[in-house]
Amino acid sequence: MSKLLMNQLTHPQRVRLLYKTILRLHRGENKLQNINNANFKQKHANFDIGLPTELRALGDNYVRDEFRRHLKCNPMEAQLFMTEWARYASTITQQLGLRGKPKGELGEQLDSQSVEMLKDDQVVQLYELMLAAKGLHGDTITADDVRGSNK
Repeated sequence: MSKLLMNQLTHPQRVRLLYKTILRLHRGENKLQNINNANFKQKHANFDIGLPTELRALGDNYVRDEFRRHLKCNPMEAQLFMTEWARYASTITQQLGLRGKPKGELGEQLDSQSVEMLKDDQVVQLYELMLAAKGLHGDTITADDVRGSNK
């Protein structure tokens, strides 16, 4: 969407557009897959696209909760919220590629400076998300995870 059109949208419209874009990315939808081309759809029907099923459910729920949680935030928090979620959408778009199929590892590491800037409730939320993500993959949650040690 062009910058000119984005500037004409109200804040709630921009929030809704970003929200729907992220959920579509999780499903692996993008402009190429929205083409009404039977050959394209048939050719790509057997591929898993978007986030893996377990991560999609976790991600969708997290996105819904975060957007609900920020419905009544102040304008400064709203700007930061929109910037960070737009950055997430951009990152996931690059990681999923044009066809919506993951190219390598999904996500990115948080640097210690970013973690230190988080509020206490955000740290708890991040920790709970880490536990949920590790549990999905059958990873063992170690004492280092609980203490917050980085390997």
